[in-house]
Amino acid sequence: MTTHLMAQSSVAVTKLAALTAIAGAFLATPAWAQNLPVSSAQKQTADAVAKKGVPLSELAANAPDRYTVKTGDTLWAISGLFLKHAWRWPELWGMNLDDIKNPHRIYPGQILVLERGNGMANLRLLGAQGEPATVRVSPRTRYEMLPDSALPTLRSNVIEAFLAEPVIVDEAGLRAAPRIVSALESRVLITRGDRAYARGPDGAPMLDDQPREQQFRVFRNATPLKDPITGDVLGYEAQYIGKAIMVRGEGTSEVENRDGSQSIAIVPASIDITSAKEEIRVGDRLLPEPPRQMQTYTPRAPDGRVDGRIVSVYGSAVVNAAQNQVVTINRGTADGMEPGIVLAILKDGARVVDKTDDSRPLLKLPDERNGLLMVFRTFERVSYALILEITDGVRVGDRLTAPRQ
Repeated sequence: MTTHLMAQSSVAVTKLAALTAIAGAFLATPAWAQNLPVSSAQKQTADAVAKKGVPLSELAANAPDRYTVKTGDTLWAISGLFLKHAWRWPELWGMNLDDIKNPHRIYPGQILVLERGNGMANLRLLGAQGEPATVRVSPRTRYEMLPDSALPTLRSNVIEAFLAEPVIVDEAGLRAAPRIVSALESRVLITRGDRAYARGPDGAPMLDDQPREQQFRVFRNATPLKDPITGDVLGYEAQYIGKAIMVRGEGTSEVENRDGSQSIAIVPASIDITSAKEEIRVGDRLLPEPPRQMQTYTPRAPDGRVDGRIVSVYGSAVVNAAQNQVVTINRGTADGMEPGIVLAILKDGARVVDKTDDSRPLLKLPDERNGLLMVFRTFERVSYALILEITDGVRVGDRLTAPRQ
């Protein structure tokens, strides 16, 4: 807040101090950032840690004695700086619960101090007063709000495109999707600014009957997402190629035939292409533009056991994925998935022959943990997740479990 003072008396301004744990806001307004969800289990964890601290064995190997928060830091990275597992942010919160009145706020310039003693560790804010700033002015004040400077959970540019682009539809939704049937002047390729014409499926014409302007995503090549274990089709991933708005709804018109008779012809809906990732073609499909979601993330472990698999690597024909890539997993809202849930990636144990045994039996080595991913967008049977960290390449079919399993 920038405060412009026009006063003849003194002004007392107390210093702002509000330390957080790993539970930030991504693409959030200031009001949302102050009211992010904290589950009762997370609060209980923080309360328990506040009473005794965190065992030294749970600290990261190179946890610093002191750290100054910098612009460009992320909450995930700061939690991982002090703890072995960044998703265990409630314990970081509990380490300095006395200083934290709002567990969703952390700002550049704050100094975090790690204190060790009697086999336990606590974290505190240097010089913290624990309460938001109080501003008293006299006789009057004029002010304006500036953008919130609290740190995000993750870097926004990593997943921003994936919040807008991927579309998952079921088989019924795919059949019901309107299609582009022609372009102005019979053009083969359509791009931004062009007029095109579209039709709904039989019995469901595209009508201009909504109070607001109807917006659509244009897509093609709806690829089936198959469960790597059962082979079931979990949904269809539509390749996003652009956006369009409806100008005029579908209708009918009388036309004169060559023999002079009259007949009824279908008049397709008129649409204008407002953006194009690549050239749009006749036959491409339309889906209603979903409302923009200002999503917030609270990285956390799932409440129960999870046994999932990686289904595909988004935007890639290969089966391997690297850090900061997005993958599809075979668990969705029907399985309890929510944005923010962190899962461990397991690498399939190798099959080897026991050469120390004369009978040469086949051995299957245990699956080993290979990294972490975080769910950030969910559908009924599948979810998109961001690979946060890995030690080796991630492959389609790799197992996913709760980090504590």
